[in-house]
Amino acid sequence: MRELKLVKHRKIAGRIICLTGLRIGGAKDDIEIGGMDNPIIRHPVTRMPYIPGSSLKGKLRSTLEYAYGKVGQNGNPCGCAQPGCLICTLFGPHIQVRRPQHELGPTRLLVRDAELANGENNPDKWLDVKTEAAIDRRTGVAMNPRPVERVAAGAEFAFEISVRIFEGDNEEQLMNAVKEGLGKLENEYLGASGSRGYGKIKFSFQEPGDW
Repeated sequence: MRELKLVKHRKIAGRIICLTGLRIGGAKDDIEIGGMDNPIIRHPVTRMPYIPGSSLKGKLRSTLEYAYGKVGQNGNPCGCAQPGCLICTLFGPHIQVRRPQHELGPTRLLVRDAELANGENNPDKWLDVKTEAAIDRRTGVAMNPRPVERVAAGAEFAFEISVRIFEGDNEEQLMNAVKEGLGKLENEYLGASGSRGYGKIKFSFQEPGDW
């Protein structure tokens, strides 16, 4: 395996702005009687909503995999581990399908949790509860209504992505791939139920010239 020397980090930071309601589900362990049974994820101490780095990274990966035709068999993430694969270089070959050994080194993309930036220390400032129901196709009557908790449109989350550049990496190619993925993600959705209108976002960058 080639020796890897870390040259620098490239930081991409800014805000994720919710254009529609955003839902990333949380645990139900502390549900009280009469409480919400479809809660959003919240920080365990502050109770503020946040976007896990794993959610943003996973969606960014799948978006680029479809764009590059790199979705594996049975819909698995790419695990080809080929030297020229941008997906495996940026995100790492997927553990379920990757080869035991490869020459790519560690993942280049580090995605931090995105904290609510305009919540004013009020955990419920951007709370949105949407009632959903199945429709009886014969009668057109709504059945089994259920409340779903979301973060409301207008909420903003501070995000940060760090891209590790190792000696021998094509820095411009890696950064362009991340930029492309973030752009395509604005035309997709983040979180759950995107086909039903949830999760439309846009990015506002602190230093767009850093691209």
